[in-house]
Amino acid sequence: MGIVFSDISVSADGFATGPNQREDAPFGDIDESWLHGWMFETADENRAELDAITDAGATIMGRNMFGPVRGEWDRDWRGWWGSNPPFHNPVFVLTHHRHEPIEMEGGTTYHFVTGGIRSALEQAQDAAGNANVSIAGGARTVNQFLAAGLLDELRLHVTPCILGAGERIFDAVPPQRLKRVSVRVASLVTHMTYTAVRS
Repeated sequence: MGIVFSDISVSADGFATGPNQREDAPFGDIDESWLHGWMFETADENRAELDAITDAGATIMGRNMFGPVRGEWDRDWRGWWGSNPPFHNPVFVLTHHRHEPIEMEGGTTYHFVTGGIRSALEQAQDAAGNANVSIAGGARTVNQFLAAGLLDELRLHVTPCILGAGERIFDAVPPQRLKRVSVRVASLVTHMTYTAVRS
């Protein structure tokens, strides 16, 4: 069985999104390049980190990351990423409302899980086999996995900006120790990898 990991871009003050997330501004009232410019503007410089993000046999995300639809599924929303999402594996979306799976191009199928994070992880690990499982986000979902002690590796991509508000990594996560595995400084981001310290 592979590891359970998360990659998440955050500001210097720990926010993974800005305030006021909505359909026309999925990362809130910020310039999205502040958080993710390193992935596109300097992709070659960060190729190893970008390749590691997609090194998964299955993916888990929160409903807020999947899209802006709230409550019952009353519209045909198929994710932010178009007809061929970048995951290319089974994606398990945490939700309180049942939904039939959605099959996309390129090997991505969205499965909707109403049983919480442990149920999603069990299904994702079954689907991934010996491959890794990615906790894609958003911050609330990553925090739930951290709080439950279910994350093996956390990869923070810290960008040189201050957002001041939004969804913050580590909110409501109880005290715990992490082991720093690596730090690499690039032009638009500092990559910091931690593993969980379990007693």
